[in-house]
Amino acid sequence: MSAARSRLSKLAAIGFGLLAVFAPQLLAAQPPVQVRSPAGDIVVTVSDDGGRAQYKIDFRGATIIASSRLGMLFKNQHGFDEGLSIAATAIASRDEIWEQPWGERRLVRDHHNELLVTFASTSGPAPEMQVRFRVFDDGVGFRYEIPKQRRLGKVNIIDELTEFVVVNQSTAWWIPSRGWNRYEYLYQTSDIAEVSGAHTPMTLRTPSGVHLSIHEAALVDYSGMSLKQLRPGRFKADLAPWSDGVLVKTKTPFVTPWRTIQIAPDAVGLLNSDLILNLNEPNKLGDVSWVKPGKYVGIWWGMHIREYLWGTDGVHGATTQETKRYIDFAAKYGFIGVLVEGWNIGWDGDWFSNGDVFSFTKPYPDFDLRAVTEYAREKGVRLIGHNETSGNVTNYENQLEDAFAFYEALGIDKVKTGYVADGGNIKRIDENGIAKYEWHDGQFMVDHHMRVVREAAKHKISINPHEPVKDTGLRRTYPNWVAREGARGQEFNAWGDPPNPPEHTAILPFTRMLSGPMDFTPGIFDLEPNKRQPVNADMPRGDPRSRVKTTLAKQLALYVVLYSPIQMAADLPENYESNLGAFQFIVDVPADWEESIALAGEIGDFVAYARKDRNSEDWYLGALTDEQARTLSLPLSFLDPQQTYVAEIYRDGVKASWKDNPYNMIIEQRDVVRGNSLSLPLASGGGAAIRLRIKSQ
Repeated sequence: MSAARSRLSKLAAIGFGLLAVFAPQLLAAQPPVQVRSPAGDIVVTVSDDGGRAQYKIDFRGATIIASSRLGMLFKNQHGFDEGLSIAATAIASRDEIWEQPWGERRLVRDHHNELLVTFASTSGPAPEMQVRFRVFDDGVGFRYEIPKQRRLGKVNIIDELTEFVVVNQSTAWWIPSRGWNRYEYLYQTSDIAEVSGAHTPMTLRTPSGVHLSIHEAALVDYSGMSLKQLRPGRFKADLAPWSDGVLVKTKTPFVTPWRTIQIAPDAVGLLNSDLILNLNEPNKLGDVSWVKPGKYVGIWWGMHIREYLWGTDGVHGATTQETKRYIDFAAKYGFIGVLVEGWNIGWDGDWFSNGDVFSFTKPYPDFDLRAVTEYAREKGVRLIGHNETSGNVTNYENQLEDAFAFYEALGIDKVKTGYVADGGNIKRIDENGIAKYEWHDGQFMVDHHMRVVREAAKHKISINPHEPVKDTGLRRTYPNWVAREGARGQEFNAWGDPPNPPEHTAILPFTRMLSGPMDFTPGIFDLEPNKRQPVNADMPRGDPRSRVKTTLAKQLALYVVLYSPIQMAADLPENYESNLGAFQFIVDVPADWEESIALAGEIGDFVAYARKDRNSEDWYLGALTDEQARTLSLPLSFLDPQQTYVAEIYRDGVKASWKDNPYNMIIEQRDVVRGNSLSLPLASGGGAAIRLRIKSQ
C-alpha cells in the first residue's frame, strides 16, 4: 500500500475532519477503505472485490452486516453492477448541535465521520458512481450520488442492487410489503428466514443481542424501499414500481435517499437514536413559528364505532351543531383544535371507490363551514381540515391550490389528508388523459406528498397524512409535515379483525416509531364501545369482539410513549367528562418536548419513556406492557438534583387486566427526588402515566 493510501486509511479510521483524495485509477481491485464512528464502535469497510461495489459493517469487533452489494441498473444504458474499481475516496467529519422547532427533543447533536467513495469501470468509458457513507455512534447511513456525465442524462432505474446481509438466526420484527393494506398490518415476530417482503423500518436482534433497524432517510423524488429476502439473511432493496414497471425516473445529477442501519447494543439504544433526522436536510421553510404542536379532539371515533357516519345517507356526524359541541369541549379543556371528518361533498354512497366526486371546498348543507370556523375562532380553537381522496390523486391535485387558499382564509392551519385505497391502486390521470394506478409508496406518491407539503407551507398549513408514504425524517426539512399514520392505529380497535393485541404498542416504538411521529390517536376511555347502547337506534354497533385491548392507564401512557406533536384525545367528549380524574392527565400532558429519554424496554414486551416539557420544568413518564403483567423499577436519574418533585401517578390497580378489569386504576401522589426509583406494577395489557412537577415551597 502506498504511503498516501496508508495515511488515508488511518485518517478514515480515526475520523479526523480532514480531506484526502487520490486520483482516479482505472485498475484492478483496490485495497478496502474504512471509516469509523466517532466513538470507534462501528466500522464500515468498502471494497471492490470481484469488480463489485460492496460494504460491510462491524460493531464492537463483530460483523453485523456482512459483505453486501451496492449498485443499480438502468433501462437501455449501462449500470453499476460489475467491472468496478475504487477510483477515489474523500473523508470528512462533523460535530454540531442543531435545534428543532418542535420534536422529541429541542437540541440534536449531529456527530459523524464521512467517507465518499467513487467507483468507476475498470475498462471502457462507463460512468462513475459515488457512494457517501456517514457513520454515527448510533448507526450508518449511505446513499448513491450519480454526477452529471457523458452518456448518462435521463435514466430509468430498473433495479437497485443494494443488499443488507445480516446474521443468520436473528429475530425480526416486520410487516409485509406490497400488500393491499399498505402499512396497516400487525407486526410479525420471527426468525429472519421467515421474512418475505418487508416494509421498513424492519428491526432485528442478532444472537449476540445487538439490535439493528434497517430503513431509509430523506425519501425525495425516488421510490420507497422495502426489503426482499434473496436467501436467509440476505436482504435486497425492493423499490416500489411505477405502473409501467420502471422503479425510478430521473436524470443526472441525482442522489438517492439514504439507506440507514440504526445500531445499538440493546433495544433501548434504538429508541434514543437521532440518525434518521440527522440524515435529512435542514429546515427549508424559514420561520415556522406558525407550526403549532398541541392536542386536539374531533368528530372521528364516533364514525368508527358507528355513532354516526361520514356521509349524509344515514346519521351524519359532521353537522354544525355537533361541531360546535366539540368546539365548546375543546375550549373548556384547552385543546387547540377540532378535527371534522365527513364535512365535504363526496362521502355519500360508495366513497371508497368513487374519489372522483370529492370536493375539498364545498361542505354538505348541514355543515356551515364559515359559521363553524368563526365560532371556533371566538373560542380560541382552530378547525382542523380533513381531505380524504379515496386514492384519486389527480382529483385532489386539481383542487389543491384553491382548497389551501380557502382554508387559510378561514383560519384552518392544519389538514389531515387521507388516501384510503388498496395498495397499488392510487389513481392518476396521465398527460394523455388515461387512468394509471400506482403504489402508495412509489415515486409518483413520494412526489405528490412533497407537492402537498410545499403548497400547504405557502398558506401556513401543517399536514398530517393518513395512508401515507412512510416517514423518513423529512419533518426536519419541512417542519409543517407534523405527523402521519403509516401503521395500524387506534381505529382497528373499533372494527379490526382482529383488533390490535396488547403487544402492538410495545412493538411500535421499536419499529414504526423509529421513523418519526405517528398519529395513533390514543385516549379511548370506553374500552368496549361496541357493547354500549347506541345513541342512534338506526346505527347498530359493530362486532363486540372488536375492542380496545388495553387498560385505561395504558391509554394514558400512550401519550408519552407514542410520540406525536399533534396528539388526539380520540374518544367522545361525554366519555371524558364521566371520568375527569383520569382525563386530567390528558389535559396536562404536552405534545412538544425539550428532551426525551427511553428508560427501559424489550421489543414487544414493555417500554418506558421520560420526556421533559418544552415550556415548563415538568417531566412526564409513560410505561406500558404487553399481555404479560410485570413490575418495572425506573430510576429518576433525569430529574434536577436540586429539586423535590410531586409525582402524580396514574397506574393500574391491583385487580386490573385489559381482558377482565380494564378500568381498575389508582391515582396517587408522592414526593420524589433524583436518586429515587419508581416501582410500577403493570397489569396485563396495562401501563402507567406520571406527571413530575416541582413541589412548590
